[in-house]
Amino acid sequence: MTAIEGKTVWITGASSGIGEALARRLAEHNNFVIISSRGKESLSEVQKAAPTRIRLLSCDVSDDEGMDRVGAELAELTDHLDMVVACAGTCEYDDGLRLDSASYRRVFDANFFGAINTLRQALPLLARSKAPVFAAVGSLSSVVGFPRAEAYGASKAALGYFLDAVRADLSRTCLKVVHIRPGFIDTPLTERNDFEMPFLMTPEEAAECIERGLLRGKSTIDFPWRLSWPLRFFGFFRSLWFRFSAPRMTRIRSLAARQ
Repeated sequence: MTAIEGKTVWITGASSGIGEALARRLAEHNNFVIISSRGKESLSEVQKAAPTRIRLLSCDVSDDEGMDRVGAELAELTDHLDMVVACAGTCEYDDGLRLDSASYRRVFDANFFGAINTLRQALPLLARSKAPVFAAVGSLSSVVGFPRAEAYGASKAALGYFLDAVRADLSRTCLKVVHIRPGFIDTPLTERNDFEMPFLMTPEEAAECIERGLLRGKSTIDFPWRLSWPLRFFGFFRSLWFRFSAPRMTRIRSLAARQ
C-alpha cells in the first residue's frame, strides 16, 4: 500500500499548516476526513477541496468544557474513527526569560491539554475500529533545550511523555499511539520566527512524511532526517549541546541584562 485509503480520520488544527495539508492529502486518497479548528471560515476553504469527503467540526481543543460536547458531535458524523491526528498547537517564545506564567499556560493548554482533550473525546469511537491509531504532533525542539523555547519545548516534551504513558497503558489493546516530531515547517506560526530555520519544509512535504511513517507502522515519526539525527546526537551527548551550540544561539549575555 502506497497511501492511506478508506479510513475515517479526525484531524485537529486542520485550518492551516500540517493539519490542512494532511487533510487535503488524505481526502485525495479517498478517506473520510473530519477537520477541526477554531476558525470555521478557514475550515470551509479546506472542505472545498473535497466536499463529499471532508466534514467540519469547529472546536477549540484547549477549551475543556467545549470539548466535552465534541464527542456527541463526532458521533453524529461517524460511528467510528480509524485514525486521529492531533495537529492543533501554538508557540510563544520567552524573550529575555520573563517566565510569564500566563504565556506558559496558553502554550500548554493548546499543545498538551489540547491533545488530552482530543484523545478523551476520540477514544469511544477509536474503540470501534479494528486497527485504531492516535497520533499527535510534537516537535524536534523537545529533544534538546532551545533558547527562548522554554514554554513551547516543555509542552512538546510533556506531550511526548504523555504519549509514551498512554502507549504503555494501552499496550495490551489494538490502539497504536504515534508521536510525530517535525522540524521547521513553513506555517503561519513559523512565519513569525526571526531566526534562521534550517531544512525548512513545506506543509505538503510534512504531510507526505507523516503518511509514509503511518503506513510503515512507526511509533515515532521524525523529519527531516538532516535535522533529527544531529539533534538526537546532541540529545544523547547533552553536554556537547550546552557547551558548543546553546551559547551561540542564546540572546542573553548576563542575568542583569535580561530584556
